[in-house]
Amino acid sequence: MQNLQTNLIELLKGEGNLVVDNNLNKNKIIEAALKVEPFLISLLIKNDTFKKHFFQEVEDVLVFDKIKFQRFVNNKSFLPDSYTAFKNKIGLAINDDATDNYLQTKNDVVLAWPHKDCVLEGGQTKEDQKRNEIFWNETLAPDNVDRLLDAKAFTNFKKYDKKGEHKVTEIKGDENLILKGNNLLVISSLLKTHRGKIKLIYIDPPYNTGGNGDTFEYNNSFKRSTWLTFMKNRLEVAKQLLKPDGALIVAIDENEQAHLGVLLKELFKDKETHCITIVHNPRGVQGTNFSYTHEYAFFVVPKGLKTINNKIKEEKDIKWSNLRNWGGESLRSDAKNCFYPILINPENSEIESFGDICPDDFTTNKREILHENLVLVYPVDNDGIERKWRYSRQSVENVKKFLRARIKNGQWDIEIGKNFEQYRTVWISPKYDANEYGSKIVKDLVPDAKFSFPKSIWNVYDCIYAVVGEDSNAMILDYHAGSGTTAHAVLEINKLDDGNRKFIMCEQLDYVEAVTTKRIQKVIENQNSDNNFVFAELMEYNQYFINKIQIAKTKENILAIWREMQDKAFISYQFNKDSFNKNLEAFKTASMETMQHILIEVLDKNQLYINFSEIEDKAFRVSEEDKALNYSFYNRK
Repeated sequence: MQNLQTNLIELLKGEGNLVVDNNLNKNKIIEAALKVEPFLISLLIKNDTFKKHFFQEVEDVLVFDKIKFQRFVNNKSFLPDSYTAFKNKIGLAINDDATDNYLQTKNDVVLAWPHKDCVLEGGQTKEDQKRNEIFWNETLAPDNVDRLLDAKAFTNFKKYDKKGEHKVTEIKGDENLILKGNNLLVISSLLKTHRGKIKLIYIDPPYNTGGNGDTFEYNNSFKRSTWLTFMKNRLEVAKQLLKPDGALIVAIDENEQAHLGVLLKELFKDKETHCITIVHNPRGVQGTNFSYTHEYAFFVVPKGLKTINNKIKEEKDIKWSNLRNWGGESLRSDAKNCFYPILINPENSEIESFGDICPDDFTTNKREILHENLVLVYPVDNDGIERKWRYSRQSVENVKKFLRARIKNGQWDIEIGKNFEQYRTVWISPKYDANEYGSKIVKDLVPDAKFSFPKSIWNVYDCIYAVVGEDSNAMILDYHAGSGTTAHAVLEINKLDDGNRKFIMCEQLDYVEAVTTKRIQKVIENQNSDNNFVFAELMEYNQYFINKIQIAKTKENILAIWREMQDKAFISYQFNKDSFNKNLEAFKTASMETMQHILIEVLDKNQLYINFSEIEDKAFRVSEEDKALNYSFYNRK
């Protein structure tokens, strides 16, 4: 940030109209930005750094982000002795700043929180782990954010199919993937390969329940703000991965449902947002006043498009009725083009075809007439009266798949029963029970799995089918993969229609290899299919040292790690190693927990993983095999 500020001051101080009493004036700079003065735009756009940070490309046109520039200049460390235009104004403001748009003159309100303009790295790797997170400010630390979100290198590549694990020699563009590592960094890396290619993103993120079972363990006094920042950072990247007609589904419970809904509507202004209720725990979770049996799923879909397919009914839920009309206006004479024979094969009860409309001089009081090896069924009722079918001869072909022939009271009848219906906003079915069709299924596939309350496979199946049921080549992403229910559901849908849908799963917690990968390999084995997937994980650098520090058992271990860190790790530029080593004896007297905390704090958090752009740097010691596979993954020779 300091370099950006210094460079901007150097760039602007030669402009006389921005100078007051021989000093740059913050007020003048802000005023020029608000008016989009040509001289200021010309200065900024000629500098590559400022062009990158303060302009956005829209359809090959560069647009000046005056709000971002204004926030940068308004930072108290930029020209601290300069007057501002707003130093005497206090009030509630829109857009999270105090530079314009006070609520006394505006009616619009947005969701605001302390860390809204920050990036939360969120590197938790264990379920019971807590971290004090760094919030990288997008405007004031753009270089740090760019480096954090740059495409990362991967390692530990493996391929799995029904026969087990295999060596990876190349990575195709349409592979099923399970990627281990910080999900913000993984999906940011996927922008390089999958931008605008994902049809559906389904996520089941941490619910931030606030109780003992909370899976959102990041230490912060602004608990909800931290959670919202965590979600916002990832959703902003996810949005760029979606196809123009793509959809997003987010599962959530009552703790953050309202706040998530506002966030989604703020981030996806050009989409429709629908909140679905799903009864997933019929036994209920006992609360002080209510027993909760349900959770929610937000569907974010394109506006004005038919994105949600019809729901396929189970066989037992199909309601069959006679194709022959009854009651008023049901006679043959009421619609002559609805009187024709339906040809049935009596051997298998299959409807073979439909005959032509009967001529006026043809009459019959018999419902069925034998013709060679087929039975011709007419819409004649039990009293021998000629009636009509509910569909004309011209349209009956369209509903053939919804018809069946059956013998009733000794005669053939034709019945219609549609096996689909529109999805409703409340889903109730025994198959959504997370215990019966979540926990038990995971346990059956991975007997030693320790995973708390996974989703019902059919809950996720129906959510995914609603969007990609008719798109057999869709790509589905889940960057909170958990036990792998989303990948399992995709494989089940493919089995239904022999589809070629692909999944990309991302999970950063350590159980991804012990549970997620094993589960999906077992599903493929049980299906005896030709499906396969590639596993890989982010290539660690400073994260390697964090992992070692966290599992250290003795102070001697900690000191050994510190010696290794001095030689290999990236240490924060703010930390003085020489001064620390001079006081090493005092460090040794601290508690184990304090020693671990200090060593983690001194590591540069922007060097946790190796960037793809740096794999040729000899300092990182990336193997030739990993280099080749990374080039294959990113489609570069």
